[in-house]
Amino acid sequence: MGHIEYLNCLPLYYGLESKGFLPKIKLINGKPTELSKMLLEGQLDIAPIPSIEYGRHFKKLKLLSDISISSDGEVKSILLVSKYPIDMLDKKTICLTSASATSQVLLKLILSLKYHQKPGYVQSSDSYDRALKDFDAALVIGDEALDLYYHKLKGIYKYDLGKEYKELTGEKMVFAVWAVRNEFADKNPELTKALDQAFGHSIAYSKKCLCEVAHYGAKRHLLDKDILKSYFDALRFDFNKEYQKGLMCYYQKAVDQGYLKELPTLNFC
Repeated sequence: MGHIEYLNCLPLYYGLESKGFLPKIKLINGKPTELSKMLLEGQLDIAPIPSIEYGRHFKKLKLLSDISISSDGEVKSILLVSKYPIDMLDKKTICLTSASATSQVLLKLILSLKYHQKPGYVQSSDSYDRALKDFDAALVIGDEALDLYYHKLKGIYKYDLGKEYKELTGEKMVFAVWAVRNEFADKNPELTKALDQAFGHSIAYSKKCLCEVAHYGAKRHLLDKDILKSYFDALRFDFNKEYQKGLMCYYQKAVDQGYLKELPTLNFC
């Protein structure tokens, strides 16, 4: 099973690892786009993947029923950092992180539909400071974005894409989903169900013990535990009807703008 190596997954996996909720599973670390590629190539059976990648390959995959990485507004770890205000990026050049395909499409939707901007885009794995030396703005995700969120940058504008999406649509935003290859789900229904339940137990435990999870994360990542608790409070891990609705809104806009060939269906295990 794939494991995203960002702090946003800590509340999901904390109970699995520390409290023994997880069946005997081998965890493989990677960035979201890397895990998606490995899943589709059959190197993984189950993985958290960018939600846009599920949309592109939904006929090959099934979803765990009640787990995602989402936000209801501000997300704090997916940012646009820019030398210019967001409504002045027309014909400017934005550096896109190669780590998350969902955030790339999300940024393009926001700039086009909310701000009517048509910048150029390049893709890179550079850090934000290196990217801003060569380009006008940069998309930053994960732990690097979280660090930027809590620090002032002189002369740099910052925009939270979860907040921007909420303002654009009024909907919740689903950034990542847990996908299972069809062959694995069909051959191992009991194990798949057990994994789904294990995540549910882990999430419930982490919600009750969020200070404990934040303290653990602070020791490993050298970030203030209060900052981490605030961050974990902002994240959502649900995948109920409201979040499914938000995801389908995202998919519809991606179809309308040509980033998806067809509107996906949500196929659950």
